[in-house]
Amino acid sequence: MKLVNSLRQVVNQAFGTMASLRISLVQLAVGNDKAVNISRAVSFIQRAKEEQADLVVLPECFNSPYGTSHFSAYAENIPEGETSIALSQAAKEYGIHLIGGTIPERDGDKLYNTSTVWDHQGNLIAKHRKMHLFDIDIKGKMTFRESDTLSPGNELTTFKVKDCKIGLGICYDIRFEEMARLYRNLGCQMLIYPAAFNMTTGPLHWSLLQRARANDNQLFVACVSPARGEGAGYIAWGHTQLTSPWAKVLHEMDEKEGIVTCDVDLKMVEEVRAQIPVFSQRRTDLYDTIWKGKK
Repeated sequence: MKLVNSLRQVVNQAFGTMASLRISLVQLAVGNDKAVNISRAVSFIQRAKEEQADLVVLPECFNSPYGTSHFSAYAENIPEGETSIALSQAAKEYGIHLIGGTIPERDGDKLYNTSTVWDHQGNLIAKHRKMHLFDIDIKGKMTFRESDTLSPGNELTTFKVKDCKIGLGICYDIRFEEMARLYRNLGCQMLIYPAAFNMTTGPLHWSLLQRARANDNQLFVACVSPARGEGAGYIAWGHTQLTSPWAKVLHEMDEKEGIVTCDVDLKMVEEVRAQIPVFSQRRTDLYDTIWKGKK
């Protein structure tokens, strides 16, 4: 392994690292025991390192069951909580960038659905609070109100891994094309959404929304789901997916726990944007998408 990594470093130094990013997407089985959930996540981070990933992504709500009745009981402060400490240590030990899915975050008297980003030295480099809360009512099928317990975030979140600029959202955020467009305006080449679509909206919209955001903004999109559970409560659709700037599904998992590791060819982003130059053709003299939040 040391020899392989050394050779890889030599190649990167000789030819540059801009062309590709090796990413691992983890579809984790989540249970009621927080310590077990964290331990399973760390074991997959180790596996991602063994597969020479630059970046590993965990799913939404990976340390607790997903549900308004669970958020308060599992909530932690960031970065002082046990989950943050474990993620920081794992990122440092395995020398890998890490998007820590999401966890319920406690900040004073408020709760958030929050994603953390850790660099290869274990430093917290970004934090995204879910901006759009999942409040839906599909008659006879699905009713859910995150806003009963959670507060919304108010900031866009970008960061870089190697030379790839990434915009971060969480699950329901993907339905809002304006948010994705703002990330595109900021120069993002990839959007990543830890997410947990359900058995009603998953079959209908999971892949569709990812392909739409990828096509609209000519960038890579990854959505990382928990594995599908059983019994009562919220059941995740699974089907973790990576989509190209051509809106082609490059990788799609089934509903079971697992990991997919693949190389992302970043040159494809500029190739697609040059061949179909919609960004420069937008009629910004007539319309535009602008950010009104805190700079």
